[in-house]
Amino acid sequence: MYIEQFVMAYGVEQDRLRAILPEGFLSLRPVLRINAEVRDEKEGYVEFNTAVDHAGTKGWINIAAWKNVPFEKNGKTTTFRLKFLEVSFTETGIEGGCPAEKDNAGCFFLGEKQELRGPEVITANKDFCDCTFAWHIGDCGAHGVSIGKTLPAIPEECRVTYPKQDFTAENAAMIPCDQVLGAYVVRFTR
Repeated sequence: MYIEQFVMAYGVEQDRLRAILPEGFLSLRPVLRINAEVRDEKEGYVEFNTAVDHAGTKGWINIAAWKNVPFEKNGKTTTFRLKFLEVSFTETGIEGGCPAEKDNAGCFFLGEKQELRGPEVITANKDFCDCTFAWHIGDCGAHGVSIGKTLPAIPEECRVTYPKQDFTAENAAMIPCDQVLGAYVVRFTR
C-alpha cells in the first residue's frame, strides 16, 4: 500500500494533558500530534495522539483514530476534513532526514485490551510542510498555524493540578494550542 503520511505536532499546556491521561501513563512532553494518511491515493485516515511513558516504555498513546476521512488535494496542499477537525498541509519543497525517533517503542492503543504497536520502519526523507488546523468542538477547540520552522516540545514541571477528565478526543481537542511545532509529509510503501 502506498502511503502519504502527513504529521503535525502542536504545543499545549502539559498539566492539561496530565489531567486527561489514563492511569499509569505519564506525559513526556507538552505536545499533541495529528497523523493523517492518504492510502493508495484514495482513502484518508487520521490519528490523534500524545507522547507518554508507560511502565518505563516511551512512545505515543492513541487518543482517537478515524477511517474513511475525506481529503482533497489542491496543488501542494492536502486538506483532511472531518466534521470536528480540519487540517491542511502545504509542502514547502524543503527536505529533511528520516523522521524516526530513537526512543519510540511505538503507539499504545487502548480498547478492550491494551496494545503496543511497534513503530514503522520508514527510511524515506520527509518534506517539510506549513500547516493550519482547527478543532470544531462546540463553539471552541484548539487551532493554530505553523510559523515556517520546527520548534521543540520541552517538558514542563507540574504547576497546576487540574481535575481528572476522561481520556477522549473531545477533551484533548479543547486544550488550547500554544504553537504549531512543525509538520511534514513522508511517502513510503507499507
